[in-house]
Amino acid sequence: QVQLVESGGGLVQPGGSLTLSCEVSGRTVDRHNMGWFRQAPGKEREFVAAMSRSGGSIYYGDSVKGRFTFSRDSAKNTMYLQMNSLKPEDTAVYYCAANNDAYSALKIRLREYVYWGQGTQVTVSS
Repeated sequence: QVQLVESGGGLVQPGGSLTLSCEVSGRTVDRHNMGWFRQAPGKEREFVAAMSRSGGSIYYGDSVKGRFTFSRDSAKNTMYLQMNSLKPEDTAVYYCAANNDAYSALKIRLREYVYWGQGTQVTVSS
């Protein structure tokens, strides 16, 4: 069974930075196409970023492009979301997710993901 555990959330001022971590257990991180999503209060969960299982392709949602960076450390079986220039509208619970397809691809839809972490709260406020 694959388990995902996020960490690194917190309170940060506008313009600040945070790095979220997602530790994967049960299988190696390079066996899955991976993604980050977020959900703000009263809103639907939305796509943030995706990485193919090969690690060769990364895709970002328009609202975070140029500010967020998705990376992974295969030795630690962990993926990261570096968030810079944070805005109040980035406030949300952030989730990492793993897709179970056997081929390497970018996955941007919620229904394409099988495994989810419990989420970590990010609050951007002065």
